Amino acid sequence: MFVRLADQHRQFVRDLVMNLKALAIVLEKRGFLASCYTCGGQMNGASFMVSLGNDHLIRFLVSDYGITWTEMRDDRELMKLEGAEAIAQLQDLANLVKYDQQSAQTTTLLAELT
Repeated sequence: MFVRLADQHRQFVRDLVMNLKALAIVLEKRGFLASCYTCGGQMNGASFMVSLGNDHLIRFLVSDYGITWTEMRDDRELMKLEGAEAIAQLQDLANLVKYDQQSAQTTTLLAELT
């Protein structure tokens, strides 16, 4: 049972790292300073960072040891979350990007139709 759980955890971390890399690429294309560095070739950890402007920085770390979301402004820590709460906050960031992009696409489409 424990071997199976360990394998599931490793797969979860790999999936999360792949999604972080994709989110960093999308954010960079949208004009944000974003990066995602992986730890090792097996993608068993990553450091994701994005600058939202005005000295507003988000750092998301994932590894075998845990998952953390840290939000900072003016070099001061505003919020630090771990585990499921950190992932939920990451989902909120992804949703903002997703819905903002859909809104921009809708505006472009409407402009083409008129």
